[in-house]
Amino acid sequence: MEPPSAPDSPSSPFRLSPLAQAFVLHFGEMGSRWGINRTVGQIYAMLFLADGPRHAEEISEALSLSRGSVSMGLKELASWNLVQLRHLPGDRRDYYATPRDVWAIFRTLVEERKKREIDPTLTTLRTLLMEPATDPADRFAQDRIAAMHEQIELLTDWYAEMERLDTERLLQLLRLGERVVKALEFKDRMLGRGKGRSLTESDDGRT
Repeated sequence: MEPPSAPDSPSSPFRLSPLAQAFVLHFGEMGSRWGINRTVGQIYAMLFLADGPRHAEEISEALSLSRGSVSMGLKELASWNLVQLRHLPGDRRDYYATPRDVWAIFRTLVEERKKREIDPTLTTLRTLLMEPATDPADRFAQDRIAAMHEQIELLTDWYAEMERLDTERLLQLLRLGERVVKALEFKDRMLGRGKGRSLTESDDGRT
């Protein structure tokens, strides 16, 4: 009787099982909704499921994509720091892999989106707040911009605090879940604050 076949190695053709194909197709569809090219999403999903690094030809064959599309997709993923370049002894080809730690992937994705989307917005808001407001319309606009700037900075400060935590401590914090909300509600009751008080009401001084 023949021994069971071993899982695909980096040197053997990579085949997507029906389950893996469903995941790859779904990830490509969802990627387009997140602002990521469908092809890029599929390449990333395939590498995420692969049990070892894969080179461009394997990716192209497994996903039925042109080498040019794969090359551009890998460059896009590399610019997001979502794939790692690997080399194998005696093989001149470039191999690619995703980080094995799912939380490392999540942290990288959040950090890259912050740099590309949040940081430029904060810079623009600060610039607008420094402009001289010479009429009531401008002053009103700056007040609204200042409120937005404050909220975004509050979130980025919170993110910076979370980023300093190691993964295990972050997981402990996330698993607290509803207990954190209950603790805050208990504190509000102790301080005599009404339940459901909004930030807007707090800022306006209403009770």
